[in-house]
Amino acid sequence: MSRIPRSVCPVCLRPIPARHETVGEETFLVKECPDHGVFKTVVWRGEPGFHDWSRPKVPSPPGKPFTRADRGCPLDCGLCDAHRQHTCTAVMEVTWRCDLGCPVCFASSGRAAPPDPTVREMARLFDRVFEASGHCNIQLSGGEPTVRDDLPDLIRLGKSKGFPFIQLNTNGLRIGREPGYARILAEAGLDSVFLQFDGTGDDIYTVLRGRPLLDLKLAALDALTGAGIGIVLVPTVVPGVNDHDLGAILKLATVRSPSVRGVHFQPVSYFGRYPQAPGDDQRITLPEVMRFLEAQTGGVVRARDFLPPGCEHSHCSFHANYLVTEAGGLHRLSAGGACGCAPRPAPRPASEGADKAKAFVKRQWAGPGEALPMADVPDGLDAFIARAATHTLAVSAMAFQDAWTLDLERLKGCCIHEVSPDGRLIPFCAYNLTSMDGETLYRGKCGPARS
Repeated sequence: MSRIPRSVCPVCLRPIPARHETVGEETFLVKECPDHGVFKTVVWRGEPGFHDWSRPKVPSPPGKPFTRADRGCPLDCGLCDAHRQHTCTAVMEVTWRCDLGCPVCFASSGRAAPPDPTVREMARLFDRVFEASGHCNIQLSGGEPTVRDDLPDLIRLGKSKGFPFIQLNTNGLRIGREPGYARILAEAGLDSVFLQFDGTGDDIYTVLRGRPLLDLKLAALDALTGAGIGIVLVPTVVPGVNDHDLGAILKLATVRSPSVRGVHFQPVSYFGRYPQAPGDDQRITLPEVMRFLEAQTGGVVRARDFLPPGCEHSHCSFHANYLVTEAGGLHRLSAGGACGCAPRPAPRPASEGADKAKAFVKRQWAGPGEALPMADVPDGLDAFIARAATHTLAVSAMAFQDAWTLDLERLKGCCIHEVSPDGRLIPFCAYNLTSMDGETLYRGKCGPARS
């Protein structure tokens, strides 16, 4: 049964009806607020087509909702009992301080940051995550988590609570400039780093991060490699700034395999204060990223390699996995995206996709394991299997939603949940949602952790 799309007004954040309108190869989200008028924003450009990419799922609701659906999505987050996907990754913000002032920051971190949550408060939040979702994957985020000198203690705390996979979301500056720091994090139990990595030239960092940072980023890669921590490069993709550099980022990841475990592209979203709506020329959509990767790698990576997700809503992301060959090439390990001619697959349980996603992240994004033992003269298949045990590279992207692009059907299927200071779990795009004047629904309004 098809559902009628809904969204929010970018001015007042009021839930309103919406529709998807396809014109040629472009699909737009169109909505009208009774008080603030019509808004129309591109959300999908070109092949694979918007409708061909759709994958229905059987919902997998939260294990323990903390709130009830009352006013309607997105006003009841907690997670509420109408949410359709339990938590795969819980994002825990350990500080709101930061040593950069990036214009594309989700968290709007800066100088007026409130005090860091205490270790005791963080322990309570870990307990709340377990109560709601069991031992899901954890991402420690911020702000910039490494400004906390007790970050290793927080990693150990999470491990002591039984969470098997802990990842750090970081700009990498401290890791790159402080000898031995990466090893301290590894010894505390850190599995993986989500490393902000926007490009291979300092001109890109100067625009997006305010200053040249490439040398520090490469130093962070060296330090994490030496410490045995898995690395995922995370570029924020901005049209006209670094969309020409996606192939070069992927090439660097290939050269740095197996310590670099993946590249996770994030098309820019617009959070914060935007009195004028961002133009469609300021947006880049998932199929464009797929096609840019194909063009910029000379067809080594192809758009048809990529698959819709099995966990979150299909229009949120794509992924493919590759073996990095001894010659430095990429051999596709997953393929078969929708071409529009094959029968649409039957809906799969969202719980099945969630379990596979959590297992894959833990296996793939952690540091490379030991190579499998082989005979003295392995045949081709043995060699392939042995190398695949260590030299697999995941290539993916996720399109986060802002006030103009928010589709509440997508939001209800979200599996990446922010842990608010009061212990609620809130879908990432709802937690970071802002109106055109910068007003938030949840961030900064959730109070301290409950005892």
